[in-house]
Amino acid sequence: METKIYDQKGKETGKVSLTESIFALPMNEDLVHQVVVSMAANLRNPIAHTKNRGDVRGGGKKPWRQKGTGRARHGSSRSPIWRGGGVTFGPTNERNYSKKINRKMRIKALYIVLAQKFRDGEILFVDNLSMKEAKTKEAKSILTNLSKIKGYEMILNKKKNSSYLALNTRDENTEKGFKNFGNIFVNEVRNLNPLDILKYKYLIITQPKESLEFLESKIATKVKTKSEKVKTITKKPKATTKKPAKKKIVKEVVKKVVKKKVAKK
Repeated sequence: METKIYDQKGKETGKVSLTESIFALPMNEDLVHQVVVSMAANLRNPIAHTKNRGDVRGGGKKPWRQKGTGRARHGSSRSPIWRGGGVTFGPTNERNYSKKINRKMRIKALYIVLAQKFRDGEILFVDNLSMKEAKTKEAKSILTNLSKIKGYEMILNKKKNSSYLALNTRDENTEKGFKNFGNIFVNEVRNLNPLDILKYKYLIITQPKESLEFLESKIATKVKTKSEKVKTITKKPKATTKKPAKKKIVKEVVKKVVKKKVAKK
């Protein structure tokens, strides 16, 4: 698989080969949905909080005596059925919405999203994107040049969630230059994740060769051979001295006693 590479002026400069293990994966909606929902849940910060009857101030004194008044018995004026009392089953900021995501699931979901974006023609490879000064005017000229490429006309015109700009290495001038564009999000390739990619229409990847090598290395695990596996330390068995039988011990003791008696005589 091959695709075109462009420069920041919008001109074609070459081609790059794509690995089928990433960009040829079929769509798996269930896996992507599970990973995206889990990542969104992990980012969730519960703010809403209500006080129960133990948190509300006051209510330390029993409103009236237990019997003899003709009224219902009450132990606190901060009961949920009282005005000014606590809230029953209300939201609290102690809730935990986090969900566990397996590493391989998260990486495969990222690859699936990248493959689908590539099939839809929404990934643009730029050989190098750099700015001499962190100016919005220069950033806009770059977007104007990229919008001239066929299929990417909406990079500049889309008002919201236009493009995710993935830099191979961090560049402060580029980050500051695109900061005034509300529809452009600048980040590094190492921080790519399915949740952020799906928010934006286009994905612009700079320095494609290095970036693709990094993406491939995320799932590449070294398969250990038998010799490289964890070595089992074989300890030599300790020399065990067998205890003599009780009968032999008794006979030896008797012999020693007899010899002592004979020697005295």
